[in-house]
Amino acid sequence: MKYLHTMVRVTDIDISLDFYCNKLGLVQLHRYDNEQGRFSLIFLATEGNEDAQIELTWNWDPEEYGEARNFGHLAYEVDDIYALCQQLLDAGVTINRPPRDGHMAFVRSPDNISIELLQKGDALPPREPWASMPSVGHW
Repeated sequence: MKYLHTMVRVTDIDISLDFYCNKLGLVQLHRYDNEQGRFSLIFLATEGNEDAQIELTWNWDPEEYGEARNFGHLAYEVDDIYALCQQLLDAGVTINRPPRDGHMAFVRSPDNISIELLQKGDALPPREPWASMPSVGHW
């Protein structure tokens, strides 16, 4: 068996692509638009790690998906958790669980998909403002 991808449904493809590509740093591998079925499938991955993909499924007709927590979360290993969290914060993304321990943080996509960010290797030493930053909402 080989891992292929994780699928998440999105409600606004432009806002979602801005989040996943421009803010989180994923790259679009390919896109399939099905006019008859009225949906699009967009496959993304981190550069250089194309085997671990996320499939964004966008149904063209509006649907309300709610905030199902049974999905769990996506997880990405990052080179510098503080730098990425600062970049996301500067781009207007809420850091729901700050990297107080220098190891783990959580953010949410525009469609409320929890995304876990894990520091590559050992945890970084605690650093402000992260060490004293409270959690926001849930993840």
